[in-house]
Amino acid sequence: MSNPASASPAPRTIIVMGVCGCGKTLIGTKIAEKLGGVFEDADHFHSEANKTKMNQGIPLTDEDRWPWYATLRARIEEMRGKTPVYVLACSALKAVYREKLRAGDDEQTLVFVHLEGSRELIFGRMSAREGHYMPVSLLDSQFAILEPTADLLSVSIEGTPDEIVEEAMGKL
Repeated sequence: MSNPASASPAPRTIIVMGVCGCGKTLIGTKIAEKLGGVFEDADHFHSEANKTKMNQGIPLTDEDRWPWYATLRARIEEMRGKTPVYVLACSALKAVYREKLRAGDDEQTLVFVHLEGSRELIFGRMSAREGHYMPVSLLDSQFAILEPTADLLSVSIEGTPDEIVEEAMGKL
């Protein structure tokens, strides 16, 4: 890896995105550690009503998500005054969701790192995890609404966590 001092500075906000179970929290945490930034998981900002719906296997509607995205955007702006790099794990599956989070920021200020993997790989990982309110039954609904766009920094989740982070850092 190149010397961080000679590399371009990281964007102020990095959103690690993808379908449930792709590793957003683990990879986001590791990216924040490497960059000396702060990591948060957007799941912690969901309303209790949203968490209850998901726990019951009911996909969220856009109407459920709009207040959540407004809260997340406010948090992004708040964190700019608190840390040089803010890393947020957030599904952000539709382009319109990413637009709400970006709110006019350019790609030097806010980027999306898309963790990509096959349904089979992610299904296996989700089936093995315990204590998460997002059931495996919602995975297909997540893939159904995923809208990859050209502005995403796509990273394969086929490797080890360290390999995934290394690929993401190279693209940042």
